[in-house]
Amino acid sequence: MDQLIETLDLEKLEEDLFRGKSPQNGWQRVFGGQVIAQALMAAQRCVAGDRHVHSLHAYFVRPGDPTVPIIFQVERTRDGSSFTTRRVVAVQHGKTIFAMSCSFQIEEPGYDHQMAMPSVADPKQLIGEKEFRELFLAQAPESVKGYWSRERPIEIRPVSLTHYISNEKLDPNAHIWVRTTGPVPEDHHYRTAILAYLSDMTLLDTSLYPHGTSIFDPQIQPASLDHAMWFHRPSKLDDWLLYTQDSPSASGARGMTRGSIYDRDGKLIASVAQEGLIRKRANA
Repeated sequence: MDQLIETLDLEKLEEDLFRGKSPQNGWQRVFGGQVIAQALMAAQRCVAGDRHVHSLHAYFVRPGDPTVPIIFQVERTRDGSSFTTRRVVAVQHGKTIFAMSCSFQIEEPGYDHQMAMPSVADPKQLIGEKEFRELFLAQAPESVKGYWSRERPIEIRPVSLTHYISNEKLDPNAHIWVRTTGPVPEDHHYRTAILAYLSDMTLLDTSLYPHGTSIFDPQIQPASLDHAMWFHRPSKLDDWLLYTQDSPSASGARGMTRGSIYDRDGKLIASVAQEGLIRKRANA
């Protein structure tokens, strides 16, 4: 978690220009959630403190190279009386790898309603990652072992483990408890950025549930294509969050997934939508 916070602490190079680095964890490309979170940090640093992000819309253009820094360029698109708009472009090797627009709003009262949180098993009733590794990973493919053996700033506890241990075709729905592995800074910039970071986790896999496979299948070429997020209510991120997901469609080598993030009290704090590449490799 300390490493994630350090990763989000961008270096300011010039007005509206920042540099970010990636942790050296052996990955071949930068995790999409990291780029979203870093771009959001850059945008937030170019907005007045009384305005909080309420939505972002992003496109992944090229894979990120974890061995070199990422340059984030912020465009001050609009400053209105209530709303502020920023556009962020991430650049590596002289080329755009990511582009995002985000909107900020002053705090206002208004109508308030939300969808109820699904009733699922409490995270304390589920096995932790350590127990999962000991029980199920002995016979798992190396790609699955590699993913679950890495130290991460976010702990994951799926309500169902069927997807990880069988090739059964399942309904395209998932309920996953997530939480940070360490304390989150009080600063709302870090809270929203960390929420954006974890929002990119596990989403693409849900679109593969009905097909009895996963992003770990070597015959699948997976990649996030775009990512949209709406921030509804603030949260301290100091406890488990329920990330409930469904995939309404897959076609044209793309899978679309929606997500809702609730806190332990059942408060809906964010909504997410993502489309990703789930292409069968040519030699599959």
